[in-house]
Amino acid sequence: MGLNTRFFRWFRVLPLMVVIALGVGSYSLSYAPVAVLRTYFLPIHHKAAILDSAERHGVDPLLVCAIIECESGWDESAESGVGAQGLMQVMPSTAELMASAGFVDGDEYDYTDLNDPITNIEYGCATLSYLQDNLQTRDQVIAAYNAGLGAVQDWLAAGATDVASAITYPETRVYLQRVNEALRVYSELYDEQLNER
Repeated sequence: MGLNTRFFRWFRVLPLMVVIALGVGSYSLSYAPVAVLRTYFLPIHHKAAILDSAERHGVDPLLVCAIIECESGWDESAESGVGAQGLMQVMPSTAELMASAGFVDGDEYDYTDLNDPITNIEYGCATLSYLQDNLQTRDQVIAAYNAGLGAVQDWLAAGATDVASAITYPETRVYLQRVNEALRVYSELYDEQLNER
C-alpha cells in the first residue's frame, strides 16, 4: 500500500512540476532580451542574400525568413521525401521552370544546385513573387507555396473568399498557421533590421 501511495503522489506532483517549469520558462522568455531570442530561438542566416533576392523579386524578406524557418529550420541540406531541397524546400522542377521562364538568371543561379543557400533563396523568392503575381492575399501565397498554385486556385474557384477556411489539405492548413506565427515573431524581432534599406 505504501508503494501505491507514493506512486499516486508522484503521479499528481510530476505533471504539476512540468506545468510550473513551462510557466517559468515562458515567463523568462517573455522578458528575455530581444538579442537572445534572435540568436538562439529564431535566427536569420544569409541575411544579405535574403535581402537581395527579396528586393529583386518584390517579396517581404520577413516572409522569406518565416518560410525558411518552417520549411527547413535553416538546414541548408534539408531534403523532403518528395525531393524538395534546401532552405526554402524548392522542387527541382519548379527551379527549372523559374529559370526557363526567365524569372531567375539560370546562368548566375544554377537550378541544379539547390543546396547552395544563395541559389535556393533566389529560386524561393522567385517562386513567391510568381505566386504573388497570380494571387491576391498573403495567405493565398503561403498556402500555394505549400499546396501549389493550382490547388489554391481550385479552392478559390469554388467560391471561397477566405483561403484559410477553404483549404482541404490538413498539412496546408497547419502550414499556413505555422508560417503566419513565424512571420509574426520575425516581424517583432527583426522588422527594423530587415527593412532598414
